Amino acid sequence: MPVPVDPASLPPLTRNEVHVWQWPWTRDLGDQPPTRWLAAYAGVPVGELTVLRGVHGKPYLGAPHDDIAFSWSHSGDRALLAVARDLGQLGVDIERSRTRPRLLELARRFYAPEEADALEALPASGHLAAFLALWTAKEAVLKAHGGGLSYGLHRARFALANPVRAVAFDGEIAPVSDWQLHDIAQGEGWHAAVAWRGEPREVRLFTAPPPFTSPSEPFA
Repeated sequence: MPVPVDPASLPPLTRNEVHVWQWPWTRDLGDQPPTRWLAAYAGVPVGELTVLRGVHGKPYLGAPHDDIAFSWSHSGDRALLAVARDLGQLGVDIERSRTRPRLLELARRFYAPEEADALEALPASGHLAAFLALWTAKEAVLKAHGGGLSYGLHRARFALANPVRAVAFDGEIAPVSDWQLHDIAQGEGWHAAVAWRGEPREVRLFTAPPPFTSPSEPFA
């Protein structure tokens, strides 16, 4: 179970850990990363942080706080933030289960052929969960790289398992042996994954305590 923690008393973030925060999300919070949490990790007031954007929109912290890597994702009414030190590429993704029309058609269009074949071979009742397990794994890796969906979902290939297993990566994200991928348990109806390029680390899950529904609190 995730541990509830306030940013005023963060647990130490060592260089062999990845911290993943979760909390409820609403549209009025916007799409900006929760800078109050990032400032707490940096040990500075929020106003001293500079959040920059990469070519494809990936947010990152400017110097002198660029040793702190983070990735941010939300879906439905839930959000996740992954934070680590000295990781150049870190990504997290969360997806809520919901009906997706033409799901197998989408897999044929955007996934690798062997992934679409594996999905189609499953009973219809398992299509959505498997589709989302692949999606979150791919998104976590591509967000970590910084190319996002424009890089091509088919270029990060996975085998269906529990959890999914990385098989082969193409181009700048290769080789697959450089990467770590962790499934983040979110309960029934949810899929989430965190990925990074580097050595294995411990993933620790925390929840943000109230109040966290005001943009002036965790978000800035």
